[in-house]
Amino acid sequence: MTRGLHPAGRVAEYTALGWWSDETMDELFRARVAAEPDRLALVDPANKAALAGMEPRRLTWRELDDEVSRLAAVLLRRGLRAGDVLAVQLPNTVELVTVYLACWRLRVVVSPLPVQYREHEVRELGALAGFAAFLTVAAMGDRRLADEARQASGVPVFAYGEGLARELAALDLTAARDEVEKYAAANPADPNDCVTICWTSGTESTPKGVPRTHYDWLAMSWATVDAPRLTGDDVLLNPFPMVNMAGINGMFLPWLRVGGVLVQHHPFDLPTFLGQISAERVTYTVAPPALLTLLLARAELLARADISSLRLIGSGSVPLAPSMVRGWQEDHGIGIVNFFGSNEGIALLTDPHDVPDPAQRARFFPRYGVPGVTWSSRISRQVSVRLVDPETGTEVTEPGVPGELRIKGPTVFAGYLNGARLPDPFDEQGYLRTGDVFVIDGERGEFLRYVDRAKDLIIRGGMNIAPAELEGLLAGHPAVAEVAVVGYPDEVLGEKVCAVVVPAPGAEVSLDDLVAFLREAKIASYKLPERLEVRGALPRNPVGKILKRELRQEIAEGDA
Repeated sequence: MTRGLHPAGRVAEYTALGWWSDETMDELFRARVAAEPDRLALVDPANKAALAGMEPRRLTWRELDDEVSRLAAVLLRRGLRAGDVLAVQLPNTVELVTVYLACWRLRVVVSPLPVQYREHEVRELGALAGFAAFLTVAAMGDRRLADEARQASGVPVFAYGEGLARELAALDLTAARDEVEKYAAANPADPNDCVTICWTSGTESTPKGVPRTHYDWLAMSWATVDAPRLTGDDVLLNPFPMVNMAGINGMFLPWLRVGGVLVQHHPFDLPTFLGQISAERVTYTVAPPALLTLLLARAELLARADISSLRLIGSGSVPLAPSMVRGWQEDHGIGIVNFFGSNEGIALLTDPHDVPDPAQRARFFPRYGVPGVTWSSRISRQVSVRLVDPETGTEVTEPGVPGELRIKGPTVFAGYLNGARLPDPFDEQGYLRTGDVFVIDGERGEFLRYVDRAKDLIIRGGMNIAPAELEGLLAGHPAVAEVAVVGYPDEVLGEKVCAVVVPAPGAEVSLDDLVAFLREAKIASYKLPERLEVRGALPRNPVGKILKRELRQEIAEGDA
């Protein structure tokens, strides 16, 4: 990766305004280590042994820094250098945190991959990002992740559980630290360096790489510090994979900025999750809306858990039910923070301090910049938003008129990886085209209300699924004449995947056949359809586009 993702003019403007500074991720971490070296910093998932064959650990800031130095030295000795891209496929553990911090000390770019990704995705993303090496765990359950990476990536693979841990333990700490510090001094980080390449499915079949720098990540982190009002006394429980905005900026970066304790969780398991809240005295966590609704409905589950330490819960990604936000606030004294974000840099948030009414907080987000209206989060003074009619391109200023959200400011990324092959994500005024439709609301037009996803993403358990990818694969099945993939509601995961199929003449099709066909393509298991609807034809508009909204409505009405 080349240095300097953001243009010089933007850097000069945002640094002059104080929105960006010279701080880097490694500097934040070093400050935490220096301030509280012997204080507990990081806690492994309670089920780590069953998850990845490694015993759970609890590390102080000093112990974490020691691990970072050792891993950085190993990466150097194995040939990683500043600007190289390291693919990382690890569950939420101590090791994943260590990898991020070690890479940032060396100016190595981290490209995190969900553990559900298999050979299909690894080959595709490796070709786009140019992975220099791959770091993973030997096995998770019955999957041999390291073997899969070797078969698909074509680059050196380092794996915990296959000698990497022994190699780290055998290193002399003083020698490792000296080696790393010498390299870091000769290759100082620039806040405009690329530090991560995350992946967003979008609506296209090919995922898009989202490079981000110290500048925009650290500006973004203030949103998730300010909204829950985090301090060094907080204990954060992280159930979202640290592979995109929810896990990295929702939990990891706020912890790095303010200190406190980060408790990792993976994969999501409700009894373990509630047990960690009780055992670790968690003060703040994040959870999908469907789970929060389910817990309110299943009072016996909460009755068996001590959640008295919790003061706030973050949620979002889909509209929140006012009854859910009110239930947590009134029945349990726990405020819900409503987030709307993206890998590219959307940063909308509604917290109990600014919007105490739970019904408003569930439905509305701040419309930053409205005269006479102030919000407590510092990004409200840095981020500019506008709505644009997607058909005419004119700006929407009247309440109730749908428009595409466009956003500009220090939280926004510089552009997609290999962006020349993609449509420009920015409009003529430099605003990010989000593809999300909102309307202006509130007595003074101070709110934005989410209407719909312009993109057809399915969000299953916090993971984005691009229907076009599945449709492209399923079109190759001999029994399929036409196919559309849509999401349908699920009370736990939010949405699940439904394949709506028109069979080929004389053919019969079954869900088992489709799933087996997709498994042959080695795609991530969370993308596999869990429902099949057979149709004689797919609904289309006059120009032939499939009307997926009609399909979703038909499926929902059929479930009613």
